[in-house]
Amino acid sequence: MSDMILDINRLPEALFARITTAKVKIHEEGGSFIVTPVSESEKSFDGLAGMFSDGKLSIDAFLAQKQLDKANEQ
Repeated sequence: MSDMILDINRLPEALFARITTAKVKIHEEGGSFIVTPVSESEKSFDGLAGMFSDGKLSIDAFLAQKQLDKANEQ
């Protein structure tokens, strides 16, 4: 089973009351489920755009610029 991220409101109240974050990661290992709180401050690769997290330069634009730079060197 792959890991999944859930909103804590989907958990039973007994678990919900003990968790201080908005989301948790569920991981199955050897028939046991491991519930890990996910902090909003943790960095995730899901939000990255292109090469840089600020989204100002996509990988395509970066590669095009590198090709122009290489052509200008010749």
